[in-house]
Amino acid sequence: MGHIIPFNLNVIVMAMLIIMGSTMAILRIRATKKPTNAKKILIPPIGMSTGFAMFLYPPTHIPWSWAALAFLAGMIFLAIPLIITSRFHIVDGEIYLKKSRAFVFILFILLSARIGLHSYIEQHISIMETAGLFFILAFGMLLPWRMAMYQQYRKLANQIDSESEKTVSPLS
Repeated sequence: MGHIIPFNLNVIVMAMLIIMGSTMAILRIRATKKPTNAKKILIPPIGMSTGFAMFLYPPTHIPWSWAALAFLAGMIFLAIPLIITSRFHIVDGEIYLKKSRAFVFILFILLSARIGLHSYIEQHISIMETAGLFFILAFGMLLPWRMAMYQQYRKLANQIDSESEKTVSPLS
């Protein structure tokens, strides 16, 4: 059976992984220069969740047990290092993401591990199943990481609100 794509799909997938990882690192570095808000934290997992539509295409179907393991692996092995290295701080009454050299380093280690794992797994299952599996792995990383960031953000936002209430004296 012939391929309808005249180029090596594996090379394209690997290139896209590298581009996406580099883009994420650049965006993270830029994010430390501007104050953040809840929308900036919560929109990525909401936007990414639309990718679950890929599973409407039958060749991407994987067993539920694989999906659960991929999600758990994303939570445990990928999200935890990102949660640990993502911290906020207050500057002039606004919340900023702290710069972290460790974050970029960890991000590239995770990207390298993901590429190696991707190459190994795609030898055993189809490229479409691999795509589905790694989408769930990435979502398992992104969702808990962003939820942890949101909790930290809310804590600092509440701290700012309570401090501003203390500094405003009632007119009596």
